[in-house]
Amino acid sequence: MSDLILLRYGELGLKGHNRSFFIKKLKENIRRILDGKGQLTSAHGRLFFHPDGNEREAVEKLQRVFGLVGISPAREVHLDMEEIAAAAENLISGMNMGTQTTFKVETRRSNKSFYLNSMEINRDLGAKLLKTFPHLKVDVHKPKLKVRVEIRSKAFVYIDDKPGPGGLPVGTGGRGILMLSGGIDSPVAGWMMLKRGIDVLPMHFSSHPYTNERSLEKVKELVKILQKWGLKRPLYNVNFTPIQEELIREAPGDYLTILMRRMMIRLANIQAKKSGEKSIITGESLGQVASQTIESLHSTGVLAESPILRPLIGLDKQEIINRAQEIGTYDISIQPFEDCCQVFVPTHPVTRPELTDIEKIEEKLDLDQKLLEAIENAEKI
Repeated sequence: MSDLILLRYGELGLKGHNRSFFIKKLKENIRRILDGKGQLTSAHGRLFFHPDGNEREAVEKLQRVFGLVGISPAREVHLDMEEIAAAAENLISGMNMGTQTTFKVETRRSNKSFYLNSMEINRDLGAKLLKTFPHLKVDVHKPKLKVRVEIRSKAFVYIDDKPGPGGLPVGTGGRGILMLSGGIDSPVAGWMMLKRGIDVLPMHFSSHPYTNERSLEKVKELVKILQKWGLKRPLYNVNFTPIQEELIREAPGDYLTILMRRMMIRLANIQAKKSGEKSIITGESLGQVASQTIESLHSTGVLAESPILRPLIGLDKQEIINRAQEIGTYDISIQPFEDCCQVFVPTHPVTRPELTDIEKIEEKLDLDQKLLEAIENAEKI
């Protein structure tokens, strides 16, 4: 009897001829998040991880690997009902179930050569467990305990079945720039695109000395959280101050936020060409603030030379907060350190900007060189 962690993946199994590419990337991400420790093998729609250290720590890390839908510490035994029963009894003996617990046995028999079918295994194992544990009671509808058996080249028995995050392995969906502020929304947007397989490049726009040094430290902490969810690439910190100062001097105050957003999109375009990004990711939610009305989104979106991905566009603020709390970014995001946009928010920002008016304002600006220099001198953290 040996211990391992049985890993199940979801939609990857539907990828047809591309499946091997997705599975390969999933394995790479698993090895990476586990620092190369333990042994990872695969067979017929399952991955098997043999830990060589702390199993609980490994399970916690695996629950943050996109592409996995189930993580189950299991016992591996020979195809023998006595060994299967012994493994199940061993697992149940280690549980604190109280005086009365309902249970059921669920079997998946991929190996059709095994002499019992799934229903027969359920019945046989269930009878053995009732004999060993008199306090157990069968409930096939809403059991408190499920004993699961998978029949393959060997048998795998498990009780603890933890959910994975689902989605696609990071790196299978292309590359994209995440416009990462220190707020609540953009880290959640980055997380959602990591979940869809995007290899995210986080880009932050800082305004030293107008913003506190802690503002950047806050963003670094957010990046560390996203790294636990598969973010692989460094943080790019872009000095936005010279561009903002030019806008403050030359542009109408009520257009300042829209103009800053447009300059950020231009900066993202430059970086995308430089490093091969195929998308731009933002934390915009329709109607949440003045810069996120349909008209405002249009006035910034027309500049993008790559698709703009807005995964939060239809979510309200509470839904975004709930997700931020789930993934671990919320407590960092609400720390009271302003980002570059918050420092220079106009008192009465325009909410229905006309693109022609914006373009007339920008005709008076000479920012091309400053934009190039900002990307060229970006700090890679």
